[in-house]
Amino acid sequence: MARLFCAYLLLSLAAPAFELPRDSSQVVVGITKSWQSSHLTVSLYEKNGMGIWHKVDGPWGGRCAKKGLAWGRGLHPLPAKASRKAEGDWRTPAGVFRIGGTWGYHKSIKKHPKLPYRQITTRDLWVEDPSSPHYNRHLVLKHEPRENWEIRAQMRQGDYPHSLKLFIAHNALPKPIPGAGSSIFFHIWRGDGAKPTSGCTTMPEAYLRTLIARIDPGRNPLYVLLPKPDYDRLRGPWRLP
Repeated sequence: MARLFCAYLLLSLAAPAFELPRDSSQVVVGITKSWQSSHLTVSLYEKNGMGIWHKVDGPWGGRCAKKGLAWGRGLHPLPAKASRKAEGDWRTPAGVFRIGGTWGYHKSIKKHPKLPYRQITTRDLWVEDPSSPHYNRHLVLKHEPRENWEIRAQMRQGDYPHSLKLFIAHNALPKPIPGAGSSIFFHIWRGDGAKPTSGCTTMPEAYLRTLIARIDPGRNPLYVLLPKPDYDRLRGPWRLP
């Protein structure tokens, strides 16, 4: 019994401590049934002045990647030997991520005055090539795309589900790791939810617009995405909603 207690104590001490930043008072929560699921529910929570979380919108049905989830690179600690998000693996990054920054085809959208929005042009790129120095970054060309890599990276492809996007900061600046996954957003779902994604979180356009309209950069908004059993297990230690 003493040996078991000592082993448990050592594991507890070795486990990296983590909880949501105390200045974060707005959290989008995505919940799947399992690590293999491509369906999820999305809810928006806000913390009041007493430090208590309240659901203010949702749950909304949504889709994630075809092969489910894998741990992403965000604010949370990465479990040892756990499956991690990689470029092209058809998995959505799980964990806790900062969110913010919107892109779209429209001249303007309904949003918080401090939430950045950029109308996408043909010169706006998001680079998904791990060998590129611009990997997982927004890039604006000074000329119309002409090289193959520029054309492939164009954000405006005439694809309506990508006509409105909210950035999820997985593997983001200042140091994206090549090959760890790129271009992760909330965007409009395909086929009325009939199709999974390659890594993003999608939902009906009306819900996405509602979500974007409520995101307040001053609240340090975050996205928490986990399977239900893991969310329940980490809810207390991580101070999740």
